[in-house]
This record gives sequence, structure tokens and C-alpha cells, in this order.
Amino acid sequence: MTTTHLTRLLGATALGFGAVLATQAAAECDWKPERAVTYIVPWGAGGGTDANSRMLASLLSQEFGVPFNVVNRTGGNGVTGHSAIARAEPDGYTVGAVTVEINTMHWVGLTDLTHEDITPIALVDVVPAGFTVKADSEFGSVTEVLEYAKANPGELTASGTSQGGIWHLALAGLLNAEGMDPEAIRWIPSQGAGPAMQELMAGGVDVVTVAQSEAKTLIEQGELKGLGYMHTERMAALPDIPTTAEELPSGWTLAANITLSGPGGMDPEIACSYEKAALKVMDTQEWADFKASRGADVVLMGSEDLAALMVKNDQALGDTIKAIGMAK
Repeated sequence: MTTTHLTRLLGATALGFGAVLATQAAAECDWKPERAVTYIVPWGAGGGTDANSRMLASLLSQEFGVPFNVVNRTGGNGVTGHSAIARAEPDGYTVGAVTVEINTMHWVGLTDLTHEDITPIALVDVVPAGFTVKADSEFGSVTEVLEYAKANPGELTASGTSQGGIWHLALAGLLNAEGMDPEAIRWIPSQGAGPAMQELMAGGVDVVTVAQSEAKTLIEQGELKGLGYMHTERMAALPDIPTTAEELPSGWTLAANITLSGPGGMDPEIACSYEKAALKVMDTQEWADFKASRGADVVLMGSEDLAALMVKNDQALGDTIKAIGMAK
């Protein structure tokens, strides 16, 4: 997915960001940290958020010449880490991986925290959900899983993230779109994609709906089996896995995103400097090679379009959460 495609998806930029962005445009964008920076990841090691964040932190460390120390702050179904980012001192020495859950947690009553409490800097990844089972699973397609779940509601289990997190919404929204009870496949919360896939391989759950890029290596190694990709186009690295858009009557799709963001109220000069550095290092061959290794595309989106995307996603995901009866 290219920058042009992403921008086209956004539509009109949300009102209210003009003054902030004008200030950023006027800034020199030459702030640099003078000591180590803490890079908070709200999810566990082994998942896509962790992998993307560690790679970006390494490149930012090279760019700025100071250490970027990645800290996994899990817990609270994503609330702990996101709160740590949002409420840190906005002095440039704490940034983090704010994920799409910033647009879901408040809808399900986990926190009052929203995208308005952070400073969006740059988009890091767009990650369509997958539909993955163990390699020796009896199921050979998403349709087969759904047919079994219709006949045996509540018997199958799935995981991938917290209750109400994006991978949970991927499954519940898919079930709802197919005219099924969103709880026909029971959700087992986890601290992220890595732990969920470990649980799947151990036989603790039947399905995971994490990003296909997160499961790619294990699928290629024959440990897991990809049944579906919740997108309109097949994943180039795993072209034999059909999309839900082509297989299911509803055409259901869903994608998450990972961002580089800072605490709320970050000084425009600091935020602008981070944005410039992030877009620079994500436009390198090293970053492109890393993304290719995960079967993912490079996306380049700065703070203005990212802020608008967060506004749009907040409403769209809120509508989905209401439709499946999870809004509080």
C-alpha cells in the first residue's frame, strides 16, 4: 500500500488540526535528544507491534545518536502501555507505539483515554488481520470454521489480543457481518499476537486473528496454516491464502495500524523533529528490506494525515463496536 493510496482513503482532513500543523510547519525541526529515549510498546514481545517498534527504534537511535530503549508495558488490555505514553512528560524523552486500540479501548469502557490524549507523529504500519489455525487443524477454509461455529456455537475459541482489541473486533465483526452471533467463537484475551500464537500452537485455542504478517514466518515453517486474509487483495508474500473479501458473502475486511506517537501536549518543535527523522529512516532500503521480510509494504504518512486517520478510525471502529453490542 503506497502513500498515495493511504491518503486517498483518508478523505478530507479533520478540522481542528490546522493551527497545530501550521505551528509545526514554522518550526525548524532541528531538536535532538541529548540522552537515552524510552520507546514504550503496549504489547508483548514477539508480535508485529514489537518487531516494527524495535526496528524503528534502532534506526532512530542511529539517526539521533542516542539509545532508544524499547520497553514492553503490557497489561490492562493495552491501557497500561498507552497510558504510559500519553501521560509521560512531553519533553521528547518518551515516545511509543500507539496502536489502533487508542480508537477502541474507550468505546468498550476500558479507559477514558483517546487519540486526543497523544501526539501523533508518523504511521509505521498498516496491518490487515488474518485468520490462522494450527497446521494440522481439521479446517481448510474460513467458511468451514464458520459452518462449524454455526452448528456448535461457543465450542471454538480464538485469541490474538485483549477483549475488545483490534484482533477481537476483526473476529467479532466478521461473525456479525456474516449474520452470526459475535460470541459464536469465544474470545480468549492475550497480551498480544506473540502469546496468542504460542497458545494456538500449544492447542489452547483454535484460531488466531492476528495480522497475517505476524503469522507469516510460522505459516512458512509449517507450524500454522493461514485460512484467510481480511483484506481486498491477497498478501504478496502468501498469495495462496484467499481474502475474506473474495470468500465471504459479506466481503468483511479489517486492518489495524501501528504509529509512532508521543505524549499529549508535545512541543511542536520536538514532534516535528521526530516526524522528520521517522519519515527519513522509513524511506531507506534497510527499512524496506525489513518490511519485505515480513511480507508488508512500506507506508509513509506524517502527522497531519495520521491525525485525520485517527479521527476517521475512531468513528468507524466505534460503529463496529456498537453493532456487536460491546459499547459501554
